[in-house]
Amino acid sequence: MRLQGKVALVTGSGQGIGRAIAVRLAQDGARVVVEDRENTAAAEQTLALVREAGSEGCVLSGDIADAAADRRVIAQAVQAMGRVDILVNNAGIERRAPFVEVTQADYDAVLGVNLRGAFFVTQAFVRHVAERGDGGVVVNVSSVHEELPFPHFASYAASKGGLKMLMRDLAIELAPLGIRVNNIAPGAIQTPINAALMAQPEKLAALMGNIPLKRLGTPEDVANAAAFLVSDEAAYITGTTLYVDGGLLWNYAEQ
Repeated sequence: MRLQGKVALVTGSGQGIGRAIAVRLAQDGARVVVEDRENTAAAEQTLALVREAGSEGCVLSGDIADAAADRRVIAQAVQAMGRVDILVNNAGIERRAPFVEVTQADYDAVLGVNLRGAFFVTQAFVRHVAERGDGGVVVNVSSVHEELPFPHFASYAASKGGLKMLMRDLAIELAPLGIRVNNIAPGAIQTPINAALMAQPEKLAALMGNIPLKRLGTPEDVANAAAFLVSDEAAYITGTTLYVDGGLLWNYAEQ
């Protein structure tokens, strides 16, 4: 129970990778704040799984793209749980379009959740940790596309590239506060966001040709990496990205 006594907040944890991370941290003893855009049945199901894992927590809702909502979420988490030690910025969206057809609305939506949201949730978390004075951990769920070009998803790639540099910058600035900051960069993972891909055998086969381990990742693969990075076993790791991609990044070629 390496996270016994810790409280973790996982944004966007009503499904997919976020849910898997919430449950995995609960298995390691953390109490978990399940955050999602709305207090839905899916978020409540994640909380039920946290409890099945032997831990406790609560559900909070808030639009991560809104800085005021981000501050409110952290304040409510502290009020409900007493403190927050671990922040996992998992909430993320993508919009597909040729670059010349990207609308401002779609650009704002993607950058709002993926980058602005992570920025201001982290800011509110850091203020809380600084008041306590005993350190904390931030893990951002980024993507291989913080490094790898992603045609037709320019706003998504820009948001993840920005998240990479935000992580590196904060790792240096926040180290004196005892706060570590790292990214996890998943590759192709079996989640709802990839449901359309998994339903197209030809495209899926082409992708598999780019993955040396010859399988899609699972949410649990990412959750295991998160559990390591937030633990004391990773106490000397900050300012880096851990790729969870089956080798995709260094073997990728556009079809």
